[in-house]
Amino acid sequence: MTLADTRLRWALWIGIAILLLALPFATEALLGRSWVRILAVALLFVMLALGLNIVVGFAGLLDLGYIAFFAVGAYSYALLASPQFGIHWPVLLLLPLGAALAALFGILLGAPTLRLRGDYLAIVTLGFGEIIRVFLNNLNRPVNITNGPQGITLIDPIRFGDFSLARTHEIAGITFSAVHNYYYVFLLFAVLTIVISLRLERSRIGRAWVAIREDELAASAMGINTRNLKLLAFAMGASFGGVAGGLFAAFQGFVSPESFHLIDSIMVLCMVVLGGMGNVAGVVLGAVLLTALPEALRYIGPLQQRWLGDVLIDPADLRMLLFGLALVLMMLLRPEGLWPARRRVQPAPREAAHGH
Repeated sequence: MTLADTRLRWALWIGIAILLLALPFATEALLGRSWVRILAVALLFVMLALGLNIVVGFAGLLDLGYIAFFAVGAYSYALLASPQFGIHWPVLLLLPLGAALAALFGILLGAPTLRLRGDYLAIVTLGFGEIIRVFLNNLNRPVNITNGPQGITLIDPIRFGDFSLARTHEIAGITFSAVHNYYYVFLLFAVLTIVISLRLERSRIGRAWVAIREDELAASAMGINTRNLKLLAFAMGASFGGVAGGLFAAFQGFVSPESFHLIDSIMVLCMVVLGGMGNVAGVVLGAVLLTALPEALRYIGPLQQRWLGDVLIDPADLRMLLFGLALVLMMLLRPEGLWPARRRVQPAPREAAHGH
């Protein structure tokens, strides 16, 4: 790589960093503060999609219950940082704890499913996700732990000493509202998740996962411990979801079982598939698009009112119809995703000069 290429790459990364730092203020000026909140949620979904990409994209294990790990992280934070138990632990302790608990649940899910593949694995993971949600929904008797369907309220915001992200702060003459504060913290965690995913992709573990995905029998014959690597994929993917869940609980200040339905797992899986399974950049793109697109389609109702004088089609129905149509077209036109992973193609051996 030449010096000019290095400078160009650094200039590109600096430009992207400046854009991401200025994005919430530009978005608020153009679209309103509600869209800054959508940006923050999109960063959470980036973390979730990258976690699922480890399981589905790298290791090739179809997981339809991934949102359960998000729930474990959210409830572990909520229970230990709210009046529910009267405990208020610091965020620097709660986030690693949520990641560790989610990883443990990932291993508990992975251990009985090591011999399952395809549809059977999907059904078991789907059941696991629903079991966690129903468990949280009913764990309010005979001893009230999760507060059942009412959920847990008054969850502590993220706080570093006396600096609370839930408050408005003025730094260097710039006013940062609560949603701005959370955006920057989520951006930090999302970037960290991207870096870890890229390092995993290029590591021996990442290459072993890809080998298992392509042909598990051949990978086992080559000496790869498929059992341990599958469990590691479940655990690492789940830990990303656990951290995202803790951040979500602090951001919302409220969690309930209704936030962790099967449709949420399907949505995260769509982000991975739409962006490009196995490609970190593609998964990030898919997560951002599928978070922003449904919100943008909410404006269909006001547009009908303005152009037609009446709302002829319910915006929620039309939004999901267009969303589903977009996914179908993507699967027909670009089945490998918007930004598919590049596969190494081995050059064909040259034929002998006097041909065999």
